[in-house]
Amino acid sequence: MSAVLADFPVLTPVTDEDLTLAALAVRVHTPESWPHGLLCRSERVPYPCRLARWGRATLDAAGLPDGEVEALAGGAGVMGS
Repeated sequence: MSAVLADFPVLTPVTDEDLTLAALAVRVHTPESWPHGLLCRSERVPYPCRLARWGRATLDAAGLPDGEVEALAGGAGVMGS
């Protein structure tokens, strides 16, 4: 069961396709405030969801500065660890 819940792997080197998908993931999988905490806007699971974590990790592996990652995410805030 733990393999099902594990994070998606970040493959290196990061390809242009990976960057495109990662940018989409951080734009779509953003936090949304609910009475019981932050949930992923797309999946309604606790934020950050697996795709949000993968997208940010992939952009980080590609060397994008935090400011550019936040701009891609629409200023969604810093992802919790």
